[in-house]
Amino acid sequence: MNPTETDKTTDKTTQPAAAGTGAVDTKAEDTAVAAPGTSEKTAGTTAETVGDEHDTAVSDDIDADERLDVDDDGRTPRASSGLAASAGAVFAAGLGVVGLSGSWIGRIAAERQTLIGQIKTSQGGSPADQISAIYGDAWHTTALSNGVFALLALIIGLVVLTRPRKSGWVHAVAVAGAALGALGLIVSIGMYFDIILALPSAGS
Repeated sequence: MNPTETDKTTDKTTQPAAAGTGAVDTKAEDTAVAAPGTSEKTAGTTAETVGDEHDTAVSDDIDADERLDVDDDGRTPRASSGLAASAGAVFAAGLGVVGLSGSWIGRIAAERQTLIGQIKTSQGGSPADQISAIYGDAWHTTALSNGVFALLALIIGLVVLTRPRKSGWVHAVAVAGAALGALGLIVSIGMYFDIILALPSAGS
């Protein structure tokens, strides 16, 4: 066999092998180049995920703080409003009872008016004048005093009823106070103008 032909055959055989080796090297280089890109994408995705988790955590903290602020802002007025409504309801009920039954102040004022009437009529006077001065003025003074307490009970009871966020017992007591105040005010007006239990006349 001719040595020259053998060398040519060897060269032809070597060239495809070298070409195949070059292709493998090229693929390896492509893989090596692609790997950093994949790592960068993975790192970017991880960074975005961490950023989203951080934003979510911050958002949750802000929402929690806002809820706490709303609760704190809502608790103090609610507590103070509830206390004022409770006290007002009890106060209205007490004033309503006083407006119907009378008070120490009204009794003292009526006794004073009786004494003044006795002094006025000590020098004499008609029976009608004596009744009016001794009993009528004291009677009207008592009615006026009771009417003031009844009016206060009615006003305070109505104010409590207009307040929001009140418990059931506060509403009930406020209604009772307003009702007692209204009833006491009607009775006091009737007594003051001699519509209810009018004074006796001189001839009776």
